[in-house]
Amino acid sequence: MSIFDNKRLTNETFKLDIERMRRGWYSDKYFENIGRMLAALASEKYSYAGKHHNLPVDVSPENIAVGDIEVEMQWFTRRVGNTIVVGVDKSLEMLRHSTGYWEGDTFVDTSDKLDVWAVHDGSVVKSDGNPLNAEPVIKVRGRYRDFALLETPTLGVLTRLSRVATNVYETLMAAHGKPVLFFPARFDLHEVQAADGYAYNIAIKRFNADFSHEIGSFVSTDAQGDWWGGAGGGTVAHAAIASFLGDTAEVMMQFSRVLSPKVPRIALVDFNNDSVRDSLRVMEAMFAKYLELCDAGDETEAAKYILYGVRLDTSGSLRDVSVEPLGDPTLDLGVTPRLVFNVRQALDLAWESWDLPPVWKEAAREYCRNVKIVVSGGFNPERIRKFERLGVPVDIYAVGSSLFNNNGTTVTDFTADVVRVKVHGEWIDMPKVGRRPLANPNLERVW
Repeated sequence: MSIFDNKRLTNETFKLDIERMRRGWYSDKYFENIGRMLAALASEKYSYAGKHHNLPVDVSPENIAVGDIEVEMQWFTRRVGNTIVVGVDKSLEMLRHSTGYWEGDTFVDTSDKLDVWAVHDGSVVKSDGNPLNAEPVIKVRGRYRDFALLETPTLGVLTRLSRVATNVYETLMAAHGKPVLFFPARFDLHEVQAADGYAYNIAIKRFNADFSHEIGSFVSTDAQGDWWGGAGGGTVAHAAIASFLGDTAEVMMQFSRVLSPKVPRIALVDFNNDSVRDSLRVMEAMFAKYLELCDAGDETEAAKYILYGVRLDTSGSLRDVSVEPLGDPTLDLGVTPRLVFNVRQALDLAWESWDLPPVWKEAAREYCRNVKIVVSGGFNPERIRKFERLGVPVDIYAVGSSLFNNNGTTVTDFTADVVRVKVHGEWIDMPKVGRRPLANPNLERVW
């Protein structure tokens, strides 16, 4: 599965569209064109006939069968800094199942003739932005025309999954190890959810390994957990509150009654733009039922009414009514530090106004203080760092589209270059200007 268990995922997980991949359906056309040309040259038994080669002076340009030329290709990212590499296993399965050539309607598999080295998903590579100093994540030696079509899809999966994983990792860094819920499913095609969720999970594992944490992986759809055995989680949506006529407390009471206690009770409290009031209404109603069931000796049913948290999701165009404007009112829009402080204070002190038997007061106090605050709505590493710097009492960040960010410092584009060719049985350096054969001590022989 990754560097963390030293196992690799196979096509049993990925379910590649092998037939069309072999025919170049997913490949940039110029790779198909060059493959056809090389195949034609091979059938003609063409040998290199040019005059302006880059061979060393002691290597003869004669009798070089260009159509069957063997090359060494390396894959690396151009993202500056550290990159959490994900997508290697899927790339390897593309090579394993789609390397070869067609003879009429029959595909001749030549993957066993490749020499392949690769890192594991979850590995870290470093770059200063100069491709001469990058660290490759895959290296392949073999007849070029047999795997030329696979450059496009392998680069694509490495680029996307490594970008998501690295963005997640940097978000965890900004959050100082607080849980980050993976909420970007609604911002892209559903077909990418399994891959994206896997990248997120690898980033969580990488962070836990680097900092001795035990943060869990929290995805919002079952598809996001498909490749690693996870499952989607969540509570209520704004639509549910609308279905209950805007009564957030009643939504949570019925949610708690009907659903398994394994589902955490997180109330979405911004529907009426009064997060403090609705947080208190939810908590008071749920605690009253919790107390009633505990007094009746039904602790199993009482567990359904433990409020795990409240989620603040105030629109960036609104100012919550609990936040009094100070100066420029546009600075108070959305989920702000002051809103979180207001909600935290209200939650912690709520029990003091409840009519409780003396024996229940300490339990009520702990119930209130154990309610976590989840924030969502436009959070990214920069905004999270600001919240953490100010000591805002956020327990969990729910993050969406910023985890797909692909501009400036988050561009994670991978590239692949031929850097050597095999001539007369020897490997000769043949990179384009600005490239060179690269090394990475974490590369291991795959086959």
